[in-house]
Amino acid sequence: MDTLQLKHTDDTCAGRLSPALLDSLRDGYRMGPADLACHNAVSNNAAKPLSLNRGATRGDDGQFSHRIRSQGITNQHKSGRCWMFAGLNVLRPQIMRDHAIEEFTFSTAYLQFWDKLEKANLYLESVIELRDADFLDREWEIVNKSAMEDGGWWNYLVGLVEKYGVMPHSAMPETHASSHTETLNEVLGRLLRSRAIRMLGQHAAGARVHELRSTKNEVLAEVYRLLVLHLGEPPSEFEWRYPVRKKKESKDAAEDEFKTAENHKLTPPQRHTPQSFYHQYVGRPLSEFVCLYNDPKNELNRHYRFDRARNIVGNECMNFVNIDTAAMKEAAKASILANEPLWFAVNMGFDQSAEHGLMKHRLFDYETLYGIDLTLGKADRTRLHAGASGHAMALMGVDLDADGRPRKWLVENSWGDDKGNKGCWTLHDDWFDEHVYTLIVHRRHVPAGILDLFQQEPTVLPAWYPGAMGIQSSIHPA
Repeated sequence: MDTLQLKHTDDTCAGRLSPALLDSLRDGYRMGPADLACHNAVSNNAAKPLSLNRGATRGDDGQFSHRIRSQGITNQHKSGRCWMFAGLNVLRPQIMRDHAIEEFTFSTAYLQFWDKLEKANLYLESVIELRDADFLDREWEIVNKSAMEDGGWWNYLVGLVEKYGVMPHSAMPETHASSHTETLNEVLGRLLRSRAIRMLGQHAAGARVHELRSTKNEVLAEVYRLLVLHLGEPPSEFEWRYPVRKKKESKDAAEDEFKTAENHKLTPPQRHTPQSFYHQYVGRPLSEFVCLYNDPKNELNRHYRFDRARNIVGNECMNFVNIDTAAMKEAAKASILANEPLWFAVNMGFDQSAEHGLMKHRLFDYETLYGIDLTLGKADRTRLHAGASGHAMALMGVDLDADGRPRKWLVENSWGDDKGNKGCWTLHDDWFDEHVYTLIVHRRHVPAGILDLFQQEPTVLPAWYPGAMGIQSSIHPA
């Protein structure tokens, strides 16, 4: 491609697209044979498949040296609940393994109901808190932009599970509204903002905080009704039973196969509350998990907290230690080798293919296609608001080389089994360095030196920091 020779004039120095600058751009470019070929290609076809690096799709046998057994791919459909699906997906292999269940799925609609109600309460409490703020205040803007969104973080899930418990999918199945949240979010958002104006009017007229909270409680009754209409009312008790498969007799104790379906044994039905179900079938406290983060824009080996990154009033905001990806990978490897999946969050906007089920650095080679340099480091992407966690999934396997170093990772997504490789992606190790930001891992797999960092007083990052407000952009492609 010919290099542009731009004429420097007073107009260009002033920063305008002046006639002289436009003439310079026009006169400085001539389409050569390579550009003509590129023009014919990208003007007649979609550019993304043209830029696919075919070499990156070859040479992988699809095998992993360690793969956590699971069964069934979940589907968030047209909702931004990836953080919730990912969290429940890392818990279910333990249930399936410990109770010899071939396939199991949690009810996501159940937690979604309480998440919406809690977020409504949080929004109205924030309106009360910021009732004297100018409407152009940046914090006020953030609160009102996220009045009723689907997104969240791991700590959102922890708060919901600890308070409300969990249940199997059969106890509260999906509805159209739970899987297609656009209208529900719009109506709830309009309701909350309408009532926020009413509360601000009360404040202007001299109402005290306890009077504003009385109004808030009336609004929450309206929200509860709308949630029941769309999602159904969450059961306080339910009955559950499941078929247990008998294991084959084997000399290999590690073998985990089951006999054919006629050997199913149905367990007696049991009555559960959501809390009793959680304690009986999951058991381990989610507070034992910690968040490891990689953001080279901030100082490494420090403790940070995202302001306002929570969904429940009074709960702890999302906090993490910022470390390099090499340490993150060691913790992830240790967890997977212990048969414990991980919740993790990434930027899915770069070099991933839902068609091929691949995440690989430079999977789409736009630089060669267009003849340009697009180099942009991870820290600079954060600086320019072009890089942050946007989607959460479950890390389910790793492929190690002869020296024990990860070559690639197995990812279970929540976009259904018609995306990726039957619902799974292969994440190559170079992509991990570039686009993985967040990893949730049990404390036992984290070195003591890193755990000690959580004892530091956290540096608070504002709610408008890139990614601080949670995983907001994770609705899967049609």
